[in-house]
Amino acid sequence: MKGFPKSLQAKLDQRKDTNAVRRLSDPGNLIDFSSNDYLGFSANREIFDNAHQYLLENNFTQNGATGSRLISGNHRLYTVTENYIAQFHNAESALIFNSGYDANVGFFSSVPQKGDIVLYDEYIHASIRDGLRLSNASAYKFPHNDLGALEKHVQKFMQNDFTGEIYIVTESVFSMDGDSPDLDNLVALATANNCRLVIDEAHALGVFGEKGQALVQHLRLEDKVFARIVTFGKGLGCHGAAVLGWAPLKEYLVNFARSLIYTTALPPHSLATILEAYKTLESTPERNRLAVIIDFFKSEINRFELGSFFIESDSAIHCAVVPGNETVKNSASVLQENGFGVKAILSPTVPQGRERLRICLHSYNTEVEITRMLALLSKCLN
Repeated sequence: MKGFPKSLQAKLDQRKDTNAVRRLSDPGNLIDFSSNDYLGFSANREIFDNAHQYLLENNFTQNGATGSRLISGNHRLYTVTENYIAQFHNAESALIFNSGYDANVGFFSSVPQKGDIVLYDEYIHASIRDGLRLSNASAYKFPHNDLGALEKHVQKFMQNDFTGEIYIVTESVFSMDGDSPDLDNLVALATANNCRLVIDEAHALGVFGEKGQALVQHLRLEDKVFARIVTFGKGLGCHGAAVLGWAPLKEYLVNFARSLIYTTALPPHSLATILEAYKTLESTPERNRLAVIIDFFKSEINRFELGSFFIESDSAIHCAVVPGNETVKNSASVLQENGFGVKAILSPTVPQGRERLRICLHSYNTEVEITRMLALLSKCLN
């Protein structure tokens, strides 16, 4: 057999030359400022025990789903969980996918058709971009959260007797910035121009809303949005995702979303964990605790005069822009050596010159931990 392909080695070498190579690492025992487990649900013993008990009481003893949902894997816990999720999110239907990546690839590769236009925020998640690459629709990006530029795009494509659909795609909380679009005005723009709005709520679920329903529902805009994608690997601390929308949309995706059709379904244990996580979300005090932590963190940013480094955010994600892969990695190393699990986000994951320290806040972080970490960060940056 030949050696490793030279073209692939060249790409790896290029990453190494720019100090951008990615490596798998053990998270260790650092104070968690990097995971997406905003409410601590991934280690919640009550959810674990309740899921196990639910499986026993309902005679679910199988370890796997045995096949795709269209063959043998659509066990009855899917119906129970999807109905619960739809009701929780005030949606007509919910369709569970194996992950947020699968949901976005399945949705965007199959829903926008040839002759349709997709207008997406330039900072949209990679899974949505990958789905659009598989689509027959034409896709164009607009500047981040710039509704004026988006409106110009819409008006341009509405001319010349355009007969297709225009889909506007954004996130309610952006994963690498932590900021949010002006959803009220975005909905007004989409409604006025008869566009279909699709919003990824991965990083809003569990963080916003009276019961953690995410940002669209918190603003009471769910009936103005064509589809919402919620994922369970962040605020719910488990695995999987769902597309929320009309019943015909669910039927369409079951027939045309290849990432759902051609993969083995989630096992009953995964569905039981999702269901129990949602039940816990309705009453957990951790949401209020997280809100307190976010407010405290923002006040400490101001006290340490770090505001010029941080992107404005009301979410659990806060990013300090530290340009240069080597510079931001050095800053992250100092924090990690002192016990703080803060990760550096490098280009090309983010644009060159916009490298950053991504700090995720959790209900289990303490004010003392935040103050110590920001004090050290202040020394690093200043």
